[in-house]
Amino acid sequence: MPVLEVQSVDAGYDTSHVLHGVSLELDRGEVVALLGRNGAGKSTTLRAIMGLNPLWRGKVRLEGTVPSGRRPWEIAGAGVAWVPEDRRVFARLTVWENLEVASRPPRDGVVRWSPQRIWELFPELAQRMHQPGARLSGGEQQMLAIARALVSHPRVLLLDEPTQGLAPVVVKRLGELLSSLAAEVPILLAEQNVRFALQLAHRVYVIDDGRIRYQGSADSLRADPEAQLRLLAVGG
Repeated sequence: MPVLEVQSVDAGYDTSHVLHGVSLELDRGEVVALLGRNGAGKSTTLRAIMGLNPLWRGKVRLEGTVPSGRRPWEIAGAGVAWVPEDRRVFARLTVWENLEVASRPPRDGVVRWSPQRIWELFPELAQRMHQPGARLSGGEQQMLAIARALVSHPRVLLLDEPTQGLAPVVVKRLGELLSSLAAEVPILLAEQNVRFALQLAHRVYVIDDGRIRYQGSADSLRADPEAQLRLLAVGG
């Protein structure tokens, strides 16, 4: 049984129909990348999973249960953690306080993320523990946003455009972090940085105009520059 299953989902904004029959799966130990051009429907897919965009049709299942129709905080409470594109770090709160606000009691059957584990995984944050979020660099804010998601002890981690605006050296560090995380919490990654995503992911879905146009292994797409050009307007 997949940890996360999206089945034939239609969703949108008001009268704007964005997603058309989107289906995807995420298994334990996986990083799955959702790729596509700007405006293709990547962020809307994550928002639909989180309940921020109501489903017009279809279902979302989390470990076999159906959180569809629940409110976003109820879906978060069930174990879906979302790191939005704009990170939404609390600027006036310290690193420690950002984590404290998001912390939840550990749930059965999932990895527990103690403060000690967070500091070991993110030594950059340990050094800035008492600094307000506003004084962190873009890369540090992204790490804080991910750490804040982890202290809720999630079953699934959703990341929306985590590399946006980051320097190449920071993107490399982020890739190392996410690669180490995948064994403990499955990750669904919506990303426009194709090279980064294909290096990190096990499987790939390509979305265009709100429809899944391709699914397969990251290795297969990485080895096929013509498919990358056709589907994503990039070369290998």
